[in-house]
Parts: sequence; C-alpha cells; structure tokens
Amino acid sequence: MITKQHKSDGRTASDSHIRDLFQRFMQTWTDGDAEAFGACFTEDSDYVSYDGTRAVGRAEHQANHDKLFRGVLTGSALVGEIEDIRYVTPDVAIVYGTASVLMPWRSTLPKRRLSRQTVVVVNTQDGWRISAIHNGRVRPVTVPAPDSMPSRMSQAMTRIARRLGLGRAATSP
Repeated sequence: MITKQHKSDGRTASDSHIRDLFQRFMQTWTDGDAEAFGACFTEDSDYVSYDGTRAVGRAEHQANHDKLFRGVLTGSALVGEIEDIRYVTPDVAIVYGTASVLMPWRSTLPKRRLSRQTVVVVNTQDGWRISAIHNGRVRPVTVPAPDSMPSRMSQAMTRIARRLGLGRAATSP
C-alpha cells in the first residue's frame, strides 16, 4: 500500500532534511562545486535536463556539472524553492520545486528561464539523496476547448487523414 502524505510546511524531521538537501543542491551549484553537487545524488541516480537529455549516475552528473560550472555556467546561481513534498513511503518522497539559473550578469530572473523540478528523494544510509530529477521549463499553455478553432482544425485534419487512409489507424470507442 502506498502512503500518501502531503507535508509541505516543514513540520516533520524528514521534511527538514529534504529541505536541507534541496538547499544544499542549490548552494553547491551556486558555489560551482561539482563534487559537492554530485554528493547530493545516489550512485544510480537519473537526471533529465530541461532540454530532455538524460544522464545516469552520480559520476556523470558530477562530470557534466564540472564542465558547466567551469564553462557556460561559471558564476551562476541556482535559486528556487520547494512547492510540495509528497511521501510515497517513509523513505521515498517526491519533491516538487521551482528553480532557475541566475546568470552572473543578471540581478533578476527572466520568466522564460523558470523551471519546475520533479525530484525523487530517498533516505539512504548517508541521509536523503536525489534518486531522480526531471527538470522542465515552465511554459504554461491553455487547453483548447473542444469547439475552439485549434480543436476544430485538428478534428477536420483527423477526418481528412482517415478518409485518405493516412496516419494512425482509427480505434473504436
């Protein structure tokens, strides 16, 4: 059975440790310390970047970020906050956060740089560590109503494609 607890107010000891991990994650980035950054992760962790690339394992995260911290992200800061912590089990939680890279020549974050992280954290012998992180840009779009112009155009294209025998085969409802 999966235990679902929403704890986002920092009242539990685990919340405090998870919040500390998130802060350490951001601070090690800001410090440009790839080794300390890598220590935030489990050995077998996954990291999906905002552009969809995937890196596997602490060593790869550390190596990639070492290049970034010494290269294009030199002097940058990672700033953000936790939105919510949801426990799947007492030793596994999903953390939702928002963060963005603040480049050294900026004093404020451009909205287009804001990303949302879905982070799976696990309680290990060494404390809470990141097991998986998926980072995606915040680009809200509205869902078109079924009778809107984009929906009507899509429906018309679907009818045409089916008549011509193109595209994915239609399935019965």
